[in-house]
Amino acid sequence: MAYLGVAAGLLLALVLVVIVAMQAWRLADNRAAESAWAWLHAQAPASVEAFDPAMVEGLPEAARRYFLHTIAPGTPLHVVSEIRMTGEIGLGNQEAPGYRPMRARQLLAPPHGFIWRLDRAGSGIMQMSGSDCMADGRSWTRFWLNGTLPVARAGDDENHLRASFGRAVAEAAFWAPAALLPQPGVRWEETGEPDRARAVITHGALAQTIEIALAEDGRPRWVQFPRWSDANHEKEWQLQPFGGYLDDFQNFDGYTLPTRVEAGNHFGTQAYFPFFRARVEAIRFSP
Repeated sequence: MAYLGVAAGLLLALVLVVIVAMQAWRLADNRAAESAWAWLHAQAPASVEAFDPAMVEGLPEAARRYFLHTIAPGTPLHVVSEIRMTGEIGLGNQEAPGYRPMRARQLLAPPHGFIWRLDRAGSGIMQMSGSDCMADGRSWTRFWLNGTLPVARAGDDENHLRASFGRAVAEAAFWAPAALLPQPGVRWEETGEPDRARAVITHGALAQTIEIALAEDGRPRWVQFPRWSDANHEKEWQLQPFGGYLDDFQNFDGYTLPTRVEAGNHFGTQAYFPFFRARVEAIRFSP
């Protein structure tokens, strides 16, 4: 009986050590997310110009229409956006999407990066939280189940950073269009199609092409890009189509931006699965 008591005590001590270690790990993740948020926020310039349509006169016609629809004349050209959203995250596949309600907030500072902080997805003991991030030359995906068990951890390598850069650039077309105006590191190209705009964005050694399909008035209907990804049956890193549809546009301080977005892998193919479906509650700009 004494032996059983000692064994039970050791087991309890081990469980407590694991719990403390997991909590310390989670706190370290939270500190990293807070540091990334502050770093991205600091990428906002101290002062900004106001939008003048003359800034886009030399662009291809489709790109010019995109900017004239999206940014009103005289609007301060903020390049850092903070977005609050609700929606659904698909944790399954195309046949069984497994959508779970989610609430998140994001700081988007293209081309420097972004941090998407998932406050919660799902409910009860199956509730997830965590962050997806690219900041200060690093990137990661870190999610926890019920705040105690790590269920997804990736990043801190060149593949993940390249994939994250694709997201940062594409979402600029959603929610930070001023970051795509003509400037060093942004090049707009002719596509040969009147309702298609294409940009190539570079940042250090990273480069990403995006395409924007436009309505007649210049409203973006969808965004797609070749994303570096291992979301495939072979689990191999490769370029594959990613993109999403934009809808329900509203005015935010002079910007006409989508408040309903869905996106997923293999965009434009039969394998397309929109695992991300967001409804924007608020957008504000820094500084």
